Amino acid sequence: MKSFLTKILSFFLAVSILFTTSSYSVNMHFCCNQLVDMAFFSKAELCKDIVQKKDSPFKQCTSMQEKECCDTQTFVKEGNDTFKKSNTILEVDTLVFLNTFIYTYINLFEGLDKNVVPFKQYRPPLLAKDILILNETFLI
Repeated sequence: MKSFLTKILSFFLAVSILFTTSSYSVNMHFCCNQLVDMAFFSKAELCKDIVQKKDSPFKQCTSMQEKECCDTQTFVKEGNDTFKKSNTILEVDTLVFLNTFIYTYINLFEGLDKNVVPFKQYRPPLLAKDILILNETFLI
């Protein structure tokens, strides 16, 4: 469960970094104070129909072609590129640690040439009496 939540959190953090660093624009076209068209990354289409608005408390317009009736608004979000670039300076201690870590990590995957069993040549001791029966310990 903890791994799943970590993955979800890291995904949302990556998406938020993507949206905060990218730039985009939203173009909206209003006619008679109503949204007619909205477009991302392009221009919104202008209205072409005739609308009669008599009960609207806003501007009264008889045609969508009128200049004072239609309005185009553009929202532009500029990208943020003010991240601090880090300069990694490797010191001797860091290099020694990295070399040791890489060397031991690579050697983890090396197999033995042959499976060595050190006690293969030895015989088990001879028992004069069966100790398990004498102590009455049985596996069930």
